[in-house]
Amino acid sequence: MIKTPLCELLGIEYPIFQGGMAWIADADLAAAVSNGGGLGIISAMNAGGDWLRDQIRKAKSMTDKPFGVNIMLMSPHVDEVAQVVSEEKVAVVTTGAGNPTRFMEQWIAAGIKVIPVVASVALAKMAQRAGASAVIAEGGESGGHVGDLTTIVLVPQIVDAVELPVLAAGGIGDGRGVAAAFMLGAVGVQLGTRFLVANECNVHENYKKKVLKAGDVDTIMTGKRLGHPVRQIKNQFSRNYFKAEYSSISDEELEKMGVGSLYKAAIEGNEKEGSFLAGQISAIVNKEQPAAEIITEIFAEAEEVLKGAGKWVK
Repeated sequence: MIKTPLCELLGIEYPIFQGGMAWIADADLAAAVSNGGGLGIISAMNAGGDWLRDQIRKAKSMTDKPFGVNIMLMSPHVDEVAQVVSEEKVAVVTTGAGNPTRFMEQWIAAGIKVIPVVASVALAKMAQRAGASAVIAEGGESGGHVGDLTTIVLVPQIVDAVELPVLAAGGIGDGRGVAAAFMLGAVGVQLGTRFLVANECNVHENYKKKVLKAGDVDTIMTGKRLGHPVRQIKNQFSRNYFKAEYSSISDEELEKMGVGSLYKAAIEGNEKEGSFLAGQISAIVNKEQPAAEIITEIFAEAEEVLKGAGKWVK
């Protein structure tokens, strides 16, 4: 069985996080992943403190295992949700879309392990200086907000740059990806797209179908012009948005085009106007399963791959 220092650090069975996907990663999914031996994560997204507190308490009623909260630092409610996770003493906070350092002293004092998502060596070093317990090195293959570097390039550079445990994210959807992450120096992985099709994931059925039907070139990156690119599945909305980026439309108009589009996809299942955020790994995600089964299957595959890793070495 695969065990890494991440398991000991967090008290989890398998070194795997479920990504904090806005409008998707709720208490039901987080609890299912944690009960399956990984670390489930609730997304605070742009919601207020009351909603998040309810989700945290719901997850606590569904699992006695550790789980975390992902905080989007661009959220208008970030100060409020930062206080809520401190009061509720969640096991882990992951962060994205900003600099978490102004909250880290407060979270660490509450006994929370802070594990930022980083897309560069500079951000990883900054997180280490601020007292992070680990970092998640996320490549541009991921769904949702992405950076410029690919996972295979980013992970070893961050492993070399910091003394913290490093998780790999982006382009990982099966045991082969987990094994590759370990070979790059990571001690764990974070998966989002694969958990989109977990039975316990409450995302709209149309969203799941989009992921299950996706082919190898069916995602597109948009939003780079505005400085916060995202990867999503190609559809009418994403193609129109991509085209608008290279037109004379103002930044303000372009920003408005995306407002509410993720909600339309995740909650309403609007196939034309929704933004179906998903990673390039969608093409190998081809079945719905319980979250626990996803985890055990992935790590069984990884063990087999790693056992055969020496066959080319003479």
